[in-house]
Amino acid sequence: MKSVLIIGLGNFGTLVARQISKMGHEIMAIDKDEERVNSIMEYVTDAQIGDSTNEDFLRSLGINNYDVCIVTIENDFQSSLVTTATLKELGGKFVIARAQREIQEKFLLRNGADQVVNPDKQMAKWTAIRYTSDHILDYIQLDENHGIYEVNIPDQWIGKTVGQIDIRKKYGINIMGVKEKGNMLLSVTPDTYLGSGKSMLVLGENKAIQKCFHL
Repeated sequence: MKSVLIIGLGNFGTLVARQISKMGHEIMAIDKDEERVNSIMEYVTDAQIGDSTNEDFLRSLGINNYDVCIVTIENDFQSSLVTTATLKELGGKFVIARAQREIQEKFLLRNGADQVVNPDKQMAKWTAIRYTSDHILDYIQLDENHGIYEVNIPDQWIGKTVGQIDIRKKYGINIMGVKEKGNMLLSVTPDTYLGSGKSMLVLGENKAIQKCFHL
């Protein structure tokens, strides 16, 4: 179990808090808006109304006691930037901040953020990749050049084994799992059979995956 501080209870911050709550972690939630704080109480361990740009207020929370600090302030980049920098100055172990534009990512990283998330950018990329291909069922970005894709098994591979198609040697792509009827088989071997109605979870360079599956 981890101790998590979430600052900013807009739509994104609330969704993050609810998800972390489902995972069983302890959460302290902060926002300036009393209504937002009250609405999140059932999902968090504790919550306070306060201004995260106030250093004394943040210090009173004992920042170095949290395993993760997540800044999800919306529509006020200056407050997000000040909050992020102050958290790090007060001993924040791992500070994550939300950005809405690429330029914001750069400033947040320069001013104390250990990691930056840009949900709009990530969702835009996921949507573009997912819905412009007939073969891709899901996608997880690992970095700018690599990803994990769930793809339909091409017709020409049906009836063959993983070893027979040998995409690791040809394209540098690793097959991480084979999925059938909602069940994922992760113990893939060269003898794993590729039948109809199945999909694959593959890991590799984006360009290689696009070339291999003609995306």
